[in-house]
Amino acid sequence: MKIVIPGELPDLNQIIEAAKSHYGQYSKLKKQNTNIVAWAAKGKGRYKKIDLIITWYCKDRRKDKDNIAAGLKFILDGLVKAGVIENDGWKQINDFTHRFKVDKKNPRIEVEIKEVS
Repeated sequence: MKIVIPGELPDLNQIIEAAKSHYGQYSKLKKQNTNIVAWAAKGKGRYKKIDLIITWYCKDRRKDKDNIAAGLKFILDGLVKAGVIENDGWKQINDFTHRFKVDKKNPRIEVEIKEVS
């Protein structure tokens, strides 16, 4: 199963900035981006344990890959919120792989979900 999240999720620097700023900024950022992922994943099935292959299609190469991949937090929380997985702990998440590509015209995140035993 694959879900497509339009645009880009906040990177690690944006997450840290929100956490350091006015109280509630991080909470607002997390809620907003978790909801974006949940809407993309809604109705896509329910799995007990999964592997994820995440392809980050970025608009350019200005951000470091480790900063981009920090958006994984919103992806996992969004999958829980959408009911795709029960939780995002060790029992539900087996492994994940990150891939990075550039698409100037259509930045997005594609998340391939594979159930494992």
